[in-house]
Amino acid sequence: MRRVSRDSAATVVAAFVVAAVGQLSVALVLQLAVAPRQLAAQSPASERGAAALGGVLAGLGTTGRVLTVGAHPDDEDTQFIAWLARGRHVETAYLSLTRGDGGQNLIGNELGELLGVVRTQELMSARRIDGGRQYFTRAYDFGFSKTADETFKHWPHDSVLGDVVRVVRAFRPQVMVAFFTGTPRDGHGHHQASGILAREAYDAAADTVRFPVATYGAAWTPLKFYRSARSNPDAATLRMNVGEYDPLLGRSYYEIAAESRSQHKSQGFGVLQRKGAIEDALTREQTRVNASTPASQETSLFDGVDTTWARLGKLAANEVVASKLDSASASILEAREGFRASNPTSTIRPLVQALRLVRGASDAPDAAPALPLNVASTELHDALSLTSARLQDALALAAGVAVEAIAPTAIFPVRDPAQRNVNDSLPVEITVFNRGEVSISLVGASIDPIGGRSASASPRKATDADGEHAPGTSFSVKRYAVASAPTTSWWRDQPRVGDLFSIPIGSANEIEHEARTAVNARVRLNISGENVDLVVPVVYRFADPVKGDQQVAVNAVPGITIGLGTSLQYVRAGVLVEREFHVNVRSAYAGPATVTVRLQLPDGLKADSVSRTRVLTPDAPQATLVFKTHGTVAEGRLQMGAVAMHENRLSVTGYYTIDYDHITLQREYSPSGMWLQAVDVQLPARAHVGYIAGVGDAGLEALQELDVPVEPLDPAALPTTDLSRFTSIVLGPRAYEASKVLTANNAKLLEYARKGGTLVVQYGQYEMMRPGIMPYPIELSRPAERVTLENAPVNVLSPSADLLNRPNQIGPTDWENWVQERATYMPSKVAPEYRTFLSMHDPDEPPNSNGLLQATVGRGRYVYVTLALFRQLPNGVPGAARLLINLITPPASTVTAPKR
Repeated sequence: MRRVSRDSAATVVAAFVVAAVGQLSVALVLQLAVAPRQLAAQSPASERGAAALGGVLAGLGTTGRVLTVGAHPDDEDTQFIAWLARGRHVETAYLSLTRGDGGQNLIGNELGELLGVVRTQELMSARRIDGGRQYFTRAYDFGFSKTADETFKHWPHDSVLGDVVRVVRAFRPQVMVAFFTGTPRDGHGHHQASGILAREAYDAAADTVRFPVATYGAAWTPLKFYRSARSNPDAATLRMNVGEYDPLLGRSYYEIAAESRSQHKSQGFGVLQRKGAIEDALTREQTRVNASTPASQETSLFDGVDTTWARLGKLAANEVVASKLDSASASILEAREGFRASNPTSTIRPLVQALRLVRGASDAPDAAPALPLNVASTELHDALSLTSARLQDALALAAGVAVEAIAPTAIFPVRDPAQRNVNDSLPVEITVFNRGEVSISLVGASIDPIGGRSASASPRKATDADGEHAPGTSFSVKRYAVASAPTTSWWRDQPRVGDLFSIPIGSANEIEHEARTAVNARVRLNISGENVDLVVPVVYRFADPVKGDQQVAVNAVPGITIGLGTSLQYVRAGVLVEREFHVNVRSAYAGPATVTVRLQLPDGLKADSVSRTRVLTPDAPQATLVFKTHGTVAEGRLQMGAVAMHENRLSVTGYYTIDYDHITLQREYSPSGMWLQAVDVQLPARAHVGYIAGVGDAGLEALQELDVPVEPLDPAALPTTDLSRFTSIVLGPRAYEASKVLTANNAKLLEYARKGGTLVVQYGQYEMMRPGIMPYPIELSRPAERVTLENAPVNVLSPSADLLNRPNQIGPTDWENWVQERATYMPSKVAPEYRTFLSMHDPDEPPNSNGLLQATVGRGRYVYVTLALFRQLPNGVPGAARLLINLITPPASTVTAPKR
C-alpha cells in the first residue's frame, strides 16, 4: 500500500470535506492511530511457572537502574541489556532517539512514519524478550545524516536534549551507558548526536534552571557514565561475560539477546544464538562516586554505588520504617531459601509477610516522597515501589494464578454521544484460574476506560464473585469496555512539526503509554491476606488452523471507517484515463448500519455514479465499492477523496492493518483522501516489462499506473520462463538481498541481456560485489557512498544520452522536489565497461558519478541505478517516474506520442 505524508493526506481530506458537506457544519478530528499490543505467541525466552518465579525471587531487593542510549531501533546492545536485566535483575532501559522511520524495510512496503510503527513494535518485542524497558524522544528519523551538525539542523538541539533529560529524570538511573562515542567515528550523524546528547543529559539532568521541574520532572543526578567499547575494544575498562549460562532459564544471556536482536526483522538482523563465553566491554568516562578508583580496576558497573537492600534502611525517615525494611529483607531471604520448583507454594507465606512489611514501610509517616523531593526519599520510594511490584508478581506466580479477559470481537465502536441507540459497550468476560494450592478471592475487577483517565488502582468491587475460591477452580465476572476515543498511537496523535513529533513524551515509558491506550482489565485478588493487583489486556481469542491459539488485542475504533486503500497514484496527464477506484467501508457496530459513500473527483474525471449505499451488518461488516472513472486531467498533483454518511454523521478516516507474526498487530489510521500525480510522460512503443519486486518497492505499481504493460516475475520461475517476450526486465531495490533464489538464477537474467534485452537493476548493497551478480565488477566503500541531500545539484555528464532523452527529455525540473536522499550505496569504483551519466555530491565531498550506470552486454543493455527511486516513486515525484520510463526503454525502440 502506497502512502505519502500524513500532512499531505490530511490536506486532501480537509479540502474534500468542505466540498462534500457544503453548508453542513461538521466537527472533525482526524487522527492516525496504532492499535495497542497484541498478545504474541510466548517467546522461548519468556520464562513461566517456577522458572519465572525463581527469576523474580532472585531480583527481589535489587534496586539498581541503568539507562542505555542510542539513536535507532537496532542500535541497542541486546546482549548487555539481557545480561543486566535477566542476569543481574537490574532495571535496564533503552532510550532510542528515533523510531527508525527513515530506514528501509526488508519485510514489507512500509516506509516513513509507517516504518517507524513497525520498528517501534520490533523494539517492544525485543524488550519483552531481553527484559528491558523502552523509551523514545520526539525525534523523527529523517534519513541518513553524515554529521552531528547536519542532524541538529533537523532536530532542535535543546528540544531533543530536553527529551533525554526528561527520560533520565523519569527513569532515575544510577548509571548511564551511551552506545556511541559522539564523534565522527560513529559514522551516521544520528549516532554521533546520540552520543553527544547522552553525555550532555548526564551533566544537565540536575540543572533545574535550564530544565525546570514543572516541565521536565524532579531533578536527578546519575552517578556514573560509560560508553560502549564495541568500536574500540582496546579502550575498554570493564568487561563482562554476556555468554554466561543461566541454569534456571536453560539458556545463556547471549542466546536470549540473539533472540531479542532477531526481532529487528524489517532490517534483516537475524543472528545465531551462539553458546559459550562471549565478552562485552565498556569504557568508564565519568563518575561522581569512586573517582579515586582507576577505571581499569573496577569490577562492577555499580562500583562505588550501593544498590543493596541494606542501604534502604539508611534512607528511611525513621526507625519504624528501617525496622520494617530489615524484617522484609529477612522474609525475602526466607522465600528464596525455601523456593522449590516442584512446590512453589512454600514461598507464599514469606512473600505475603514481605509484601505486608514493604507496604507498611511505604505507608509509614514520612516514608513517601514529598515535594520538594530529595534524593533519599526518591530513591526509597523507587525501591519500595519496584519491590512491591516484584513481590506481587512473585506471589501470583507462587499461587498459580492465571487471569484472562476475553471479548467476543476484536473491535468495538467508540461511543458517540449523539447516537444513543448504538450498542457501543463491549462485554468482556474476566476469568481467574486458581491452579495453585491455596484459596484465593476476587476483591475487584474493572476495564480501563479508553480515551479518558486511566482506572484507579482499586478495581470495582466484585459482588458477583464474592468468597474464597478453592484450588483447582476458576471463576468469572462480566465487565463492559467503553471508549470515548479510538485506541491510538500516542506519538502520532498530531502531525509532526518538522522533524519532531508533536506530542511530548511526558514522564512515562512506551509500555506505560501503550497500557493507557490499550483496552486493559484490572483485577485485584486476595492471596493469604494480601491484595495483589494484576493488569491483563482484553483480547479476542480464536484458533488458527495453522498457528493454533491466537490472541488479538481488542481495539476501540470509529463506528464507520472508510478508505481508498492508497494515498497516491500516478496518472498520465493529457491522456484519456479509465480507472477503477476501490473504496473500502467498515462498520464496528453491533447492529446493522446503512452507509452512503460518495467519491469526490478532481476536475477532468467523472465517475459512473455519484454515490452508493450499503447496509453493513455484524455478519458482513465490510464492503468494497468500485467506482469506474474516466476523463482527462492536467499535469500536477490533484486531490480526491471519499466520505461515508451514517445517520447524518460524516466519516472521513479509515484504517489498514500492519500484521507481521513477530510484532503486535497494528490498525493504522489515515484520512480517506488521496493524491493523483498527473505526469507529462511519453511511453516506449510496444513495451512489455517483466518486474522482479525488491524491498520497499513501488516500481511495479508506478509502471502499471502509467499504462506500461508490466508483468510480475517470480525469481524461482526464471529457469522455465521465456524472457524473450519482454522488452525490458526491472529488478527492484535490494532484490538480490531479499531473494537467494534470484541470486541462484541470475545467470538467466544476464543471458537475457546478452541476447538483446534491457536489464534494469535498482540498487543493492555489498552483495552487488559478488562475482556473477553484475556483468562487470564494481566496488563499494565502507561505509558506502551516498548523497543524502535530496536537493543536491545534479550535473549531467552526457546530455545527449538515450537514457536521459528517450522517450522523455530529462531536464532540471525532473530533479526538483525529491525526498530524503538522491542516491544510496553508490559504487566508489566501477569497471571501464560502465558508462556514467550523472554526477552529484553532498556539501564538502567529492563528486560521485556512479548513481546511474550503463554497460553493453552482448547485444543488450545493462542499467544499474542507485538513485533513490524507491523513495521518490511512493511520494509521486514526477521526475522519478519519467526517468523510470526512460530506463525501461530499449535503445532501438520508437516512441508513441501521448494522445491529446
